[in-house]
Amino acid sequence: MSFEDYLAKESTSEVKHEWCDGVVYAMSRGTPEHARLTMRIARSIGDSVEKGCEIFSSDLMLYIEAAKLSTYADVSVVCGAIETKTVRKNGKSLGEAVTNPTIVVEVLSDATERYDRDGKFQAYRTMPTLQEYILVSQDRRCIEVYRRDAEKWSCETGGPGAVVTIHGKPISVDAVYE
Repeated sequence: MSFEDYLAKESTSEVKHEWCDGVVYAMSRGTPEHARLTMRIARSIGDSVEKGCEIFSSDLMLYIEAAKLSTYADVSVVCGAIETKTVRKNGKSLGEAVTNPTIVVEVLSDATERYDRDGKFQAYRTMPTLQEYILVSQDRRCIEVYRRDAEKWSCETGGPGAVVTIHGKPISVDAVYE
């Protein structure tokens, strides 16, 4: 299905879907633990981002032009002006998706971990604005921060008792899980 048709259907759907180069996939619902971790990491990041940055929930659709992918991250941050891909039909907006996140967070689940680590991360890497990709484990106290340095990516991993740096600010791993 075209991206335009996808947006038209997504705007009235009770279920979120991911669009990947014409193919639409239903997204699974989260668990209470997934929701809890999502809110805690969002709060921690929200407390540390500077003025001019906005933090968004999983209701925000992201569009990755190079990967022909539209998806919903658990948390995303945009610094500066928000850029979107907006689709209109007969003068009416069918929907819009943000194209310039600075930070993207995924809370891992058994069902999504492999995709979040591989396919989604490969797609997100094509976004020139993305500076950090953060994975939060549900199974153990572990936060991985993948950071773009010039054109390469490095990884900082923090476990129990550790502090990770997100957007230049220290975040306690334990505070996210407690």
